[in-house]
Amino acid sequence: MNGAKYSQLRAMLAITKGSLRGIFRSPSAVVFSLGFPLVFILVFGFIGGSSVSVKVGVDRHTDINSGFYKGLARSGTLKLITDQLTAEMEDDLKKGRLIAILNIVPRVGADNVPAYDVHIKTSTASDASKKVILMSVLKNVTAFLDDKAYQRPSVATFIPEEVPGREFKTIDFILPGQLGFALMSAAVFGTAFLFYNMRQTLVLKRFFATPIKRTYIVMAEAISRMIFQLISSVVIIALGHFAFGFTLVHGFATFLEMLVLSVFGLLVFMGFGFVVSSIAKNESTIPPLANIVTLPQFLLAGTFFPIDSFPGWLQPVCKIMPLTYLIDALRKVAFEGQHLWNVGWDIVILTIWGIVVYAVAVKVFKWE
Repeated sequence: MNGAKYSQLRAMLAITKGSLRGIFRSPSAVVFSLGFPLVFILVFGFIGGSSVSVKVGVDRHTDINSGFYKGLARSGTLKLITDQLTAEMEDDLKKGRLIAILNIVPRVGADNVPAYDVHIKTSTASDASKKVILMSVLKNVTAFLDDKAYQRPSVATFIPEEVPGREFKTIDFILPGQLGFALMSAAVFGTAFLFYNMRQTLVLKRFFATPIKRTYIVMAEAISRMIFQLISSVVIIALGHFAFGFTLVHGFATFLEMLVLSVFGLLVFMGFGFVVSSIAKNESTIPPLANIVTLPQFLLAGTFFPIDSFPGWLQPVCKIMPLTYLIDALRKVAFEGQHLWNVGWDIVILTIWGIVVYAVAVKVFKWE
């Protein structure tokens, strides 16, 4: 080194650069960290703004020019099928593809006012919740026609009042969950495979032949993964915001706070990766061990469904998981407009998890 003092910082940056380059060249790292979350966001983003559609068959004998049929067609909720053969409709009904088949038979009601007998044929294969929606639409159309035909004073007057508020879209729930999942997957799987392979290929042992300290080796790898994952986070948030209207209440400030939470969550989950890499006996045991950590959280931490929708006995388990608190903090910051100091409880729980998991990692971590 020609008498020059060895620079730990320069060596750490060199390892960071090399590791970051290796991550970008790894198809699996890109797919799991960016590809899967983007696919989920695109799917839920496109379907998130759509309304519920109830597919209903209409008997061929129904007069589609009748007032009742026109009322159903105006509802917007029902998708009325009129161009199928009777046998095809019956088959679709039995298979649950149709919620019901309607036969609207006109008749003369009181005071010679047009009236209708509405025959509703359903199946046990039909979606029960959509049956409820169908009946609600039928009742609303009936009430509307009743009011037109038999005008009378009402016993109640409705005085609506609507206060301004933010529209909560599907993407506002899904994106923080997918971002948390991407951070967890990248940290656990990436760290586990990286350090196991470095140990097996004696890369770590070769590092010991250099003056660089062990701490700087770990820091270099951590920084490289953090940079890559932050780039992924930026892409995920930007796509959600500009393409699907993901809510960032305070704009760029909210965006930065989400990145800070991403860094914090990544650091915590990297601890799990260190533990997995140390206890794995061989490379084939890493995925099962990593899935033990990630899969329950992916399913139960509120990634796709609110925790309140799970059975009461399962909710305490959900509320133990660190991913639950990361996703909760991301949603509060993004949609509710809270700041980092307002989500202190979530950060405290994540910190406790970080302390515990790194204490375990220190005990079981192996350099060779």
